[in-house]
Amino acid sequence: MERKVAFVEEEFYHLYNRGVDKRIIFSSTADYRRFLMLLYLANSQEDVRIGNVLLSTKYLDVFKRERETPLVAIGAFCLMPNHFHILATPLSENGIPRFMLKLQTGYSMYFNTKNERKGSLFQGPYRGVHVDNDRYLKYLYSYIHLNPAKLVDPRWKETMDSNNTLVRFVEQYPYSSYGAYLADVHTITDPARFPEYFSSRKDIKMHITDWLVSGEDENA
Repeated sequence: MERKVAFVEEEFYHLYNRGVDKRIIFSSTADYRRFLMLLYLANSQEDVRIGNVLLSTKYLDVFKRERETPLVAIGAFCLMPNHFHILATPLSENGIPRFMLKLQTGYSMYFNTKNERKGSLFQGPYRGVHVDNDRYLKYLYSYIHLNPAKLVDPRWKETMDSNNTLVRFVEQYPYSSYGAYLADVHTITDPARFPEYFSSRKDIKMHITDWLVSGEDENA
């Protein structure tokens, strides 16, 4: 499940993966919540029996649990029905591979047990792309947080039209970090480890909305 990439501390990486054969990997609120809890619990130097913690802890209480030093800092994330995106920076040597191994193994075990299946859940190793410039990093904040727009209109980029329905849907989508930025309340995410592009709720909302209206690609 690990991708052999030389992840460097204080550098930024776009991590993503999808279900094998593009299969749905999140089909219920419980599935999404399990992955969100794993994003929090797996991000720790501590080797705990995560499954036992999840069985004995209520959903919201998981995020109040004290952790050992995190393996990575997460700047943004989004869960979609058949894939996920994470923007992260390692906080220790091998931080990203250790985190991703715990995350994907934990979720695969949960999913396979729940659905009485065997075999790989994800489409090979996760992908890790080095974010090597400021423009690309800013773009990823929008790209990751705007992914849910495709659930309303798969061709939203082509319309390049300001759509209040899309804006509201993206803002209220419960399985991305956009809500944490709008509320300025962070548990899974740690924006302090990333450049301070957005000093206020207004700044990030304007940034995301601008990309929604323009539909620009990173290479434009």
